[in-house]
Amino acid sequence: MSKHIFFVTCPKGVEYLLADEMKEFGLSLVRNAPAGVWVEGELEGGYRACLWSRLANRVILNVAEVDARSAEELYDGVVTLDWQAHIPAGGSFRVTFLGQNEAIRNTQFGAQKVKDGIVDSIRGAGAPRPSVAPKDPDVTVSARLNRGRLSLGIDLSGHSLHMRGYRTDKGVAPLKENLAAALLMRAGWPAIAADGGDFVDPMCGSGTLVIEAALMALDIAPGRKQERFGFESWPGHQPELWLALRQEAERRAYEGKQARIPVFAGFDQDGRVIATARKNIQRAGLEGLVHVEAQPVAEFAREDAWSSQGLVLTNPPYGERLSERKELAGLYQTLGSAVSRELTGWRLGVFTGAPEFGKSLGLRSFKQYKLFNGKLPAQLLLFDVQPENAMTPRDPAAPGELLPRIANPERAAMLRNRLKKNLKLIGQWARKQGVGCYRLYDADMPEYALAIDIYEGRVHVQEYLAPKSVDEKAARERLAEAMAVIPEVLDVAPENLVCKQRQRQTGTRQYEKQAATGEYFRVHEHGCTLKVNLKDYLDTGLFLDHRPVRHWIQQHAKGKRFLNLFCYTGAATVHAAVGGASRSLSLDMSRTYVSWAQDNLALNRADPRKHVVEQADCLAWLEDRKTQDQRFDLIFMDPPTFSNSARMSGVLDIQRDHGSLIRQCMARLASDGLLIFSNNFRKFRLDEALEAEYEVSEVSASTLDKDFQRNSKIHRCWHIRHQNS
Repeated sequence: MSKHIFFVTCPKGVEYLLADEMKEFGLSLVRNAPAGVWVEGELEGGYRACLWSRLANRVILNVAEVDARSAEELYDGVVTLDWQAHIPAGGSFRVTFLGQNEAIRNTQFGAQKVKDGIVDSIRGAGAPRPSVAPKDPDVTVSARLNRGRLSLGIDLSGHSLHMRGYRTDKGVAPLKENLAAALLMRAGWPAIAADGGDFVDPMCGSGTLVIEAALMALDIAPGRKQERFGFESWPGHQPELWLALRQEAERRAYEGKQARIPVFAGFDQDGRVIATARKNIQRAGLEGLVHVEAQPVAEFAREDAWSSQGLVLTNPPYGERLSERKELAGLYQTLGSAVSRELTGWRLGVFTGAPEFGKSLGLRSFKQYKLFNGKLPAQLLLFDVQPENAMTPRDPAAPGELLPRIANPERAAMLRNRLKKNLKLIGQWARKQGVGCYRLYDADMPEYALAIDIYEGRVHVQEYLAPKSVDEKAARERLAEAMAVIPEVLDVAPENLVCKQRQRQTGTRQYEKQAATGEYFRVHEHGCTLKVNLKDYLDTGLFLDHRPVRHWIQQHAKGKRFLNLFCYTGAATVHAAVGGASRSLSLDMSRTYVSWAQDNLALNRADPRKHVVEQADCLAWLEDRKTQDQRFDLIFMDPPTFSNSARMSGVLDIQRDHGSLIRQCMARLASDGLLIFSNNFRKFRLDEALEAEYEVSEVSASTLDKDFQRNSKIHRCWHIRHQNS
């Protein structure tokens, strides 16, 4: 394919970032220019720049350079060019003109001479005269005069690419979208997001920074929402190539939401601009992913769902009036104090037109970048918020609260070292996989019989019931030691740590409330949002060991009818719905969990008409002849080991009853469908007769992620199909 020269424009001060971005699109640097770069490459690279550039204003395909020391010389150079190759027959065009010299001192005059040359060139070739259209032309011709040379090109973008299409309402002194993207890049946001970090803007205005942060982290093309680009009526346009690039962008936008989605949060004291921000978020297609609310900086507080690392990036008021500038020092001091107190370990970026107030933040900047907000000189100041720099560090315990006593420091040191090792190995794996909820420790040491689970910054500890051979006082001492070590190693405040005692559950005890705090919060798994509660029930609402099973369902549910029996809080159904299941039915006998499952589906914007959750006794439903005509392509059944609930028609013993349950499920399974059967009874043995009736394969090993491979018996799982399906 032939090579082209492109001139790509950008805000002043962003040229070097733009050159690096163009390399990602296959365009090599020819030379830098003020507020732009000259690059070379194939047409595909130009198309990618239009669709994917987060920094560019315009992408101009270079046509020619002509002498223009006088108006006549300019005209002569333009009229000799082959404009039929760039303007459609009988089509329309407009000319944008920049620059001046001694002979051409008026841009309107310069543009008119270029228009005359183009029209006369096309008419002289015997073609129909093109029309000049100031608005919505087929093609925009860019003319840039520098001293005695005129650069002519076709504006492939057709409009300034900083306009993504989501921001029609603007706050006061709005930050342009491509400048916001440049600030994010300079602040290191792509690497922070890739490492599992979150994003917060405590003075977000109309939401530009937080929206651009989300588009960047989720790999959504900034030009994805644009209806038309400047090259689509250009005679050299290649529609097949463009279609392939649009399809690629759609695929990447979908895939970007499948891993862990960072927190994107914005706050502003002005409720009116927050209302504008919400409209912008909706137009950007990020509703439910980006959260904004009205809140002054003085009330800024970390939320439990936020990661231990992230980026705070904000563009405070510049204080253009003297009365406003007197208040800036206090505002900056409040901002620095809040971030130091709440977000130790994060990075702070402040883009300001009043850099002299940066000292009021109380932090030492490690990097400063000079940029422009429009024509206004400004600086981006970067700070690493480290514990030694924090102005008011959070105390590890509430006032008057005593930390647990360590009876055996040497033994506690062993636990401390094990947790640090696991945090390095399993925590690193979890970050790379985008997993925010995982098991860190599972009775690795016999002295500490605990399960320790991480829930995106909160910690859930379950103490396994000690055998009778262990002295009760000794067990209490070991638990106290663990509860002293865990917050220290995991850097978690005591209020974000919950400890329960795990006992063998029978009947309906797994449904009984342990507390009544109502403290639900959201976590994320493979692009799904799920509601959990660490305090009120024995289980949290999310079985972490089944994460790979849910992910498999998500990857294979597209277009399928899905049935979830004993659905609990419906997490598997959420994954099926997000994966594109055509419809689903989820059944559980608990009103609490039915409501919880409905909430989880609503969080992920599943259509309640297609994805139904019902309170039902699964045993009775399977036996009911009225339901036997229903067919499903994919069934998930993870029953309890034993249940004698008063709501059930009988007593469930999974070892005794699994054969009939599976056969009843298979009667509702489509001929080419799949039943996923799982349970956590450690002594379970599958009825051999089932293997003669159906195609049965145990997949337990493949359903355990790294955090559960030390406890390979936590559950077993089978894929069951009709024979010869």
